[in-house]
Amino acid sequence: MTKRIGRARVALAATAAVSLTLVGCASNDATAPGTSSGDGTTTVLSGQPDTNGDGKVVIGVLSPGDINDNGYYESFVVGAEAFAKEKGWEIIKRGSVPPTEALNAARALCQQGVDMVALGASELKDAIPASEEPACAKTAWYVPSSENIPQTPRVVLASDDPNQSMLAAGYAAGLLMKEQNATKAGFVTGNEVDFAINAAKAFKAGIRMVVPEGDLTITYTGDFDDSAKAREAVQAQVSAGVKVIYPYLGGATDAAAKLANSRNVLTLTPGTDRCDSTDPRFDISVIFDPGAYFEAALTQFADGELELGTKKTWQLGVDPYPTVKICGDKPELDKQMETFAADVASGKIDTNAEVTRLGS
Repeated sequence: MTKRIGRARVALAATAAVSLTLVGCASNDATAPGTSSGDGTTTVLSGQPDTNGDGKVVIGVLSPGDINDNGYYESFVVGAEAFAKEKGWEIIKRGSVPPTEALNAARALCQQGVDMVALGASELKDAIPASEEPACAKTAWYVPSSENIPQTPRVVLASDDPNQSMLAAGYAAGLLMKEQNATKAGFVTGNEVDFAINAAKAFKAGIRMVVPEGDLTITYTGDFDDSAKAREAVQAQVSAGVKVIYPYLGGATDAAAKLANSRNVLTLTPGTDRCDSTDPRFDISVIFDPGAYFEAALTQFADGELELGTKKTWQLGVDPYPTVKICGDKPELDKQMETFAADVASGKIDTNAEVTRLGS
């Protein structure tokens, strides 16, 4: 969850929520051209979106996770399918692609005549060298980016700063904890990898911006999709007295959230807007929707304006996403979150400094 854009992230949103949010995204600054590659080289493939000139537009999507997880991985595909259906395009999709098979899977898509190869998460970065091979010469590439993915001439990167969204998530959780005079929060995730470790630190720092004595219990289950392990972790944290749990998971998100609901523990989403969900319920939507990011690139592709060799960095308080939404009617808390986002955008709040100061 950099499974999330460079995190392959975490579980994301309900299909309806994704479809609705994408409509608003296409017409704003999120679709503006990003920053060019380091050497200034950019390319607009001729014939966009039918770059190979075969009379049809085909988008190939590869994902390292379950594309039916009702979460992060599925949201990426849902966004593409909704856009493709509107345009009359075809989608070829493959989920649960091991990183070791990424390169060959990408080559196979190019051989099937796709006009674009889109990677659902940066775990599949080993596929990128195929973009320079003859079979992919007339193919555009879209890759969710993290810091370990260099800009290349034939790839469009989309990036965000996990510290921004995770600090904001913690800040929102802290506001709700303060209302309840609570000091204990929990973070349940999968493997103990850098992106999960760093997300937990930023979440903890955000809580402590509001509740200085706040404490965070972190559980690594070893699997983002194992519901049994997630429920076991949630139960242990509830028994320890936590009042808010962040299920920073993939396919196991809903199982974890439902158990938290049954124990009257507050929950957050790992990626999309699910404030309207009733089973499970969520108290905070942490929105870094990969489908929305991807749809912005597809909009440019449809208009013949997608520049390869560029990077779009999405920023809290500047772009529609990432953002954090407190569910329900809480106007005073909403105002505080708006101020927080504006302060991040202006630089008044230095997210990296806050994570360093309060996240350990």
